[in-house]
Amino acid sequence: MSGHTENSITVDAPLDLVWDMTNDIENWPNLFTEYASLEVLSREGDTTTFRLTMFPDDNGKVWSWVSERTVDRAARTVRARRVETGPFAHMNIRWEYTELPGGVQMRWTQDFAMKPEAPVDDDWMTDNINRNSRTQLALIRDKIERAARDRQNAPLPR
Repeated sequence: MSGHTENSITVDAPLDLVWDMTNDIENWPNLFTEYASLEVLSREGDTTTFRLTMFPDDNGKVWSWVSERTVDRAARTVRARRVETGPFAHMNIRWEYTELPGGVQMRWTQDFAMKPEAPVDDDWMTDNINRNSRTQLALIRDKIERAARDRQNAPLPR
């Protein structure tokens, strides 16, 4: 058995701004509310390997892992996978950006499986990822739309 989630949101902002803000991974601790820190470990072409560390969970445990992320701006997609899988047998994420009349639809698709010895099963993690993705997507949308408004309202240089 394995888990699969798909979550999306439309951001009322230009594609370049949505792309740039969501792919500026060094800024993720300011964009996502769940990440305490991010350390870039290496960059090779369009692929970045990095360590993400979350804030402590309700039990005080700090989760951290290494991921690899490859951007394809021309295709408006990003593929990521956990290198250090932790409780996951595997975790793969695809980000897709689609321009729509009302902005940019950003879609996250996650395919994963939990290890047999993991403290939770695929169904529990599916529910958890869906709930958290909806929260994070809304927060990210709000931050990007605020940045778009700020740029639009900025005075022109003299």
